[in-house]
Amino acid sequence: MMKIGLLGAGRIGRIHGLNVARRGDAELVAVSDAVPEAAASLAAAAGARPASVEEILADRAIDAVLICTPTDIHADLIEQAVGAGKAVFCEKPVDLDAARIRRCLAVVEKSGKPLMIGFNRRFDPNFAGLEARLRAGEAGAIEIVSVISRDPSPPPVDYVKRSGGLFRDMMIHDFDMVRFLLAEEPVEVFALGSALVDKAIGEAGDVDTAAVVMKTATGKIAQISNSRRATYGYDQRIEVHGSKGMLRAGNVHETTVEIATEQGFRTDPVQNFFLERYASAYRAELDAFIAACRGKGRPAPCGHDGLRAQILADAATQSAETGKPVSIEPAGPR
Repeated sequence: MMKIGLLGAGRIGRIHGLNVARRGDAELVAVSDAVPEAAASLAAAAGARPASVEEILADRAIDAVLICTPTDIHADLIEQAVGAGKAVFCEKPVDLDAARIRRCLAVVEKSGKPLMIGFNRRFDPNFAGLEARLRAGEAGAIEIVSVISRDPSPPPVDYVKRSGGLFRDMMIHDFDMVRFLLAEEPVEVFALGSALVDKAIGEAGDVDTAAVVMKTATGKIAQISNSRRATYGYDQRIEVHGSKGMLRAGNVHETTVEIATEQGFRTDPVQNFFLERYASAYRAELDAFIAACRGKGRPAPCGHDGLRAQILADAATQSAETGKPVSIEPAGPR
């Protein structure tokens, strides 16, 4: 029975904590949060105990920790956790600064402990199935990857101000997905962004509508479309065009019920929130982390994946600000 401690009992921490509690091969033993009531509530629901970060890291019976705290302490907690001999799962990003991520990964590598980053969309059964068929060659050689990601509504402006910006906060998932599908690193990035949804987001120095085009060294192209508004629900689509054809993964609807009348065909709306859209992905993600902790393969996405996605997000931010394409430094050895 693998024993797990949870750092952060907010919205995403609660998802991970309850997923651990439902397993037969792992146990959530302790929960920490800056808000004691949040830790106590989740601990009670999951059959765990509330504890401080220090108590969790000092507990030798705990094999691994899940880090679901605010971003600004992710890197510090990763370093402390691997230093305490724990395997680590950390929600994205490791940090908003690539140099800080590099220093953190050096500590992780020296420790020899597993580190997995929470790019959960890789584990969505639709997207994972598309990637598997892509690797099997069904679409032939990749030519263009297209990723669409649009939220139902924008977040509060207070969140935007501390998020690092749309490219680092929202689109970072899509940068990881592009790398996952291309299996090749982009070397050039060009980005455009506007504040069309909420003028307060623009006044805060961010954008809410953005498009990015990337190219790899072999000429493959990837394009990403993001918006903080989609009136029809949570819009998550992928298309890969190749030399033999196209692979596409569409939105997930609330039900598969369809009605046909003289007005035409109608379906139920698409799911409206990421927690329900990616519920199965969060469970599969946890499966992969626990398997890696038990030596059944390397953790993936790993810290290097987190770094490369951050580098792309930084490049897109710079490109949107300058109006010029940005070249990306080559990926070093992993």
